[in-house]
Amino acid sequence: MLKIENLTKKFGGNAAVNNVSTTVDEGKINAIIGPNGAGKTTFFNLISGVHRPTSGTITYDGRDITALRTDSVARLGVARTFQSTTLFDNASVLDNLIVGHRLRTRSGLLDVLFGSSRLREEERICREKARSALDFVGLSRLEHRLAGDISQEERKRVAFALALATEPRLVLLDEPAGGVNPEETVGLAELIRKMVKSGLTVCLIEHKMDMIMSLADKILVLSYGEKIAEGTPAEVKANPAVIDAYLGSDHADI
Repeated sequence: MLKIENLTKKFGGNAAVNNVSTTVDEGKINAIIGPNGAGKTTFFNLISGVHRPTSGTITYDGRDITALRTDSVARLGVARTFQSTTLFDNASVLDNLIVGHRLRTRSGLLDVLFGSSRLREEERICREKARSALDFVGLSRLEHRLAGDISQEERKRVAFALALATEPRLVLLDEPAGGVNPEETVGLAELIRKMVKSGLTVCLIEHKMDMIMSLADKILVLSYGEKIAEGTPAEVKANPAVIDAYLGSDHADI
């Protein structure tokens, strides 16, 4: 689904991502791991159009998206979440999700000024898509709650739902289990599996190795912006370079 070739991003003299090539396999759970500062989030920012690469190419479904803006990438079907879940805290959970499907609407200023039938129909569809996404992540009961009043784990699920409301095919999850307890981590892992079973492709960044090793079909390992290993969880955890750079000997038995 996604092909990355010789991707490099330099900030001044520092290469945050350096000559990385990989693929994201359709219908699979693809993971990216590495120590802090390895370039993982920058890698996501390049794919989603937040940054333009210094060199290299990004191909999605056979189309070169290297130079596309964030909104254009999203319209093609690539959604993402962020390490820090930022919501409109003074708005309801449902209203936060309605924003997601606005990506697919066509109403403009004139529609708003005249209250056009197109605007009303698109608002109905946006609300319907938001409720469907909220139901998918198991939070229908929170529809009318203020986003600022829900728990950290619930905010993570709302972030998933917001991504789903854009009608993606590929979802990039940046530390989806960050800041939640072990029991909640298990629940989020099950939600990720559910996403893939529903036909989505997932690529995630995560530091919780027990979760990654039991969840991922394929793992890419970055260190100082460079790819040092790639393969199945079994192959990665047995790789001496990965153990030395990131996992440590304790993880050889995971």
